[in-house]
Amino acid sequence: MKLAIVYAGQGSQHPGMGRDVYEAFPAFREAFDAAREQLGFDLHKVCFEDPDGVLNETQYTQPCMVAFAAGITAVLQQAGIRADYLAGLSLGEYSALQAAGVFDPAQAVLLAECRGKAMAKAAEGVESAMIAVLGLGREALAECCEKASALGTAQICNLNCPGQIVIGGEKNAVQEAGRLALQAGAKRCLPLKVSGPFHTRLMAPAGEVLRQRFQTEHFGEMHTPVLFNCLGREKNQQESIPELLIRQVQSSVYMEDTLRRLGELGVDRVIEVGPGKALTGFVKKTLGTGVQCTPVETAAELQALLDEWKGARV
Repeated sequence: MKLAIVYAGQGSQHPGMGRDVYEAFPAFREAFDAAREQLGFDLHKVCFEDPDGVLNETQYTQPCMVAFAAGITAVLQQAGIRADYLAGLSLGEYSALQAAGVFDPAQAVLLAECRGKAMAKAAEGVESAMIAVLGLGREALAECCEKASALGTAQICNLNCPGQIVIGGEKNAVQEAGRLALQAGAKRCLPLKVSGPFHTRLMAPAGEVLRQRFQTEHFGEMHTPVLFNCLGREKNQQESIPELLIRQVQSSVYMEDTLRRLGELGVDRVIEVGPGKALTGFVKKTLGTGVQCTPVETAAELQALLDEWKGARV
């Protein structure tokens, strides 16, 4: 068996996430409490209750998601569950790098907070939109975006799985690209609730913030291969992790390509660290039913995985 662990990106967060895992697993609780000490807001309150409704604001979403993932990773590692390959969707790439040893948990959470604030700042004053386009190929959709670019920025942001691509940018241009996509044969165009034009050139200012931040950060040795969003594969020796993360925030996420590469590498088991089950859906649509994918978000799901793993090793 070859195992990949993949980490969810922002969009699947919800109030209450992690509360039951926090109560049930000391390793999760220790990692989560350590993250709380690093942040300038009450992590437990935002994740578990969100009384002020800020969890969906990207400057809060990102550190909350990475803290949640760090807790799950701590439980998996304590149980001896270690991946052959790691990957993450957008923000989830930071969690994959933390699991690989490039970042320690506190560092990953602080970098996520920095990234979230920088992306929120870059989005200020931009009337933006993102649309999920179903049933149209990437080349045809790229042409639609190019034609719409007379109205502003419209780009492919996420290539999630066969038949599902997300475009984003400035609202008028993105809406026009969606209209052209339907004319070109797309089955549906679904507007997404987002707070900025993520993974487009409009995020270049956020990339510069990250560039400055990375100059003072330590990047540890990667002890498990990570497949990178902007490559759809592992990096080579000439490609640097800081540059790839700077590029990632302002360019397309090749998730479908990443999953296909995992298939080429012989991966036949995937664990999705949530919240949510979006990546499990992407795995099934990209690699078929021959690859078993287990989403892990709740205490019950996590315990079931640990029991299965323990039983398989007896």
